[in-house]
Formats: sequence, structure tokens, C-alpha cells
Amino acid sequence: MPSSNITVRKAQLADAPAFVQFNLAMAWETEQLKLDAAKLLEGVQGLFQKPQYGFYVVAEVDQRIAGGLMITYEWSDWRNKVFWWIQSVYVNPEFRGQGVYRSLYEGVWRMAQESDCCGFRLYVESTNEAAQAVYKKLGMAESHYLMFEDAPLDCLNENPT
Repeated sequence: MPSSNITVRKAQLADAPAFVQFNLAMAWETEQLKLDAAKLLEGVQGLFQKPQYGFYVVAEVDQRIAGGLMITYEWSDWRNKVFWWIQSVYVNPEFRGQGVYRSLYEGVWRMAQESDCCGFRLYVESTNEAAQAVYKKLGMAESHYLMFEDAPLDCLNENPT
């Protein structure tokens, strides 16, 4: 049942510990990956220190952070505008199914209307059918693009074995 008391706002530096916890939980839930909390805190704080790369958004229920996401930017020379990449989406388990992500998405839409954003993009694990269903329900469609990556440096582990 959706909660009617969800508020959405841009995150502040004081919210960084919540995003560290979200990322630790998400990495474990989706990939059984244990992240380094200290390095993650540096990374989360780093986005607050470098707003040219993006920003965080939080959803609160009764003044408790229920979920959040990160927006990063991709310049589109074809459109002369910016795509906003929705990343690091996490909703605390106790708040799932209550409209928290919908509120986050609608809040980001409102923010985008006051910017040079031309659209949203996100990536999702190919096996995460629950998340894909949520994104489709909100009107997102599967892209015709495939995602490729080249990560020759182990950015999660500075001491590769």
C-alpha cells in the first residue's frame, strides 16, 4: 500500500552515511559483493564535493530516510542536452512496496524539468526482474542499446590478488 507521507529532496552531506549503508546492502543483495565501507564513504562524500558529476536524492517517510538514488550526468552532443543516469537505487526493505521508488522517480522528474535534462537512463542487472518490472510500470522502456564495459583496473579492490 503506497504511503502518502513520502517527501523527496536533494540529499545533503549529512545524508552520506545512509548512502554508504544503502550501497553496502545493495551490493550484497544484488551481487553478494562486500564493499569497503571506508572507501565507499569517500566515494559518496566525493560526489557532494564534485557536484559537476551529479547528486543524490532521498525519500523520507516520517523524517526517516526510506530510500535514495544517485543521478550522474551524460552529455549528449546529438541533443545538446544532458541525460540523467539513475544509479545506486535503494529502498530500505521495511519501506518496499509503499511507493518510495515511485516518489523518488517523480521527484527526479520535477527536478529535471528545471534543468537541461533530456531524459533518463539506467542500467539494471539482467536477472533483476523485480526492479525491471518497477521501471516498466513507471513508463521506462528497455533500450535498444547494449551496455559494454572495460574495467582493466580493479576499482573495488586496490590490492588485487
